[in-house]
Parts: sequence; C-alpha cells; structure tokens
Amino acid sequence: MAGAFGAHALRAIVSERSLEVFQTGVQYQMIHGLGLILIAILGALDLSRRLLVLAAGFLAAGVVMFSGSLYLLVLTEMRWLGPVTPLGGLCFMAGWVLVVIAGLRQGKGKESL
Repeated sequence: MAGAFGAHALRAIVSERSLEVFQTGVQYQMIHGLGLILIAILGALDLSRRLLVLAAGFLAAGVVMFSGSLYLLVLTEMRWLGPVTPLGGLCFMAGWVLVVIAGLRQGKGKESL
C-alpha cells in the first residue's frame, strides 16, 4: 500500500527526490517484511528460538525506525527525524546478524544462545 501511495498520491505533491526517499522506505519495508516471514519459517527448524525472536524484534524495530522515519520525513518535512533512520539501519543489521548466528548454532537446542 505504501508503494502505491507513493507512486500515485505523492507524485503530484512532493519533489522527485522526496519520492525517491519515500520509495527507499517502501523497498526496505518490503525486504525486511520478507525477512520476518523467513524468520517465522526458520522457527520450524532446529534453530534458537530466542535468537530468532530477537532477530524478528530488531527487524520490526528497523522497519518502524528506518522506513517510518523516511515516510514521516517526506510527509511532514520534520528534518529532526533524519538521525532516526540510521538507527533503524543498525537494527536491520543486528537482526540479520542474529539470524546468521542462529543458523550457525543450528542443532544446539532451541533455547540456547
């Protein structure tokens, strides 16, 4: 929905650069939404449930902070939101690192760290 909103409703309202920023938020939201689905699927394997839950939390927080800050930046022009975006990016990275660690520790028990 966010992509369609950006492509249709925002095109006539915001600058081309702002539209690119909005589309970046949409792209990262979509990728990390798929990442959350992957984590749910990995939960059925012999991976650390604790690490996967943490990873999902970081990805969800990243979507809110990264994509959310970009959406609000475009829609409200509140420039103070700019520093929130990299924090969301750090959450994305932490989430993916936790998925990798969970994969590397496969077979060591669902509750192990």
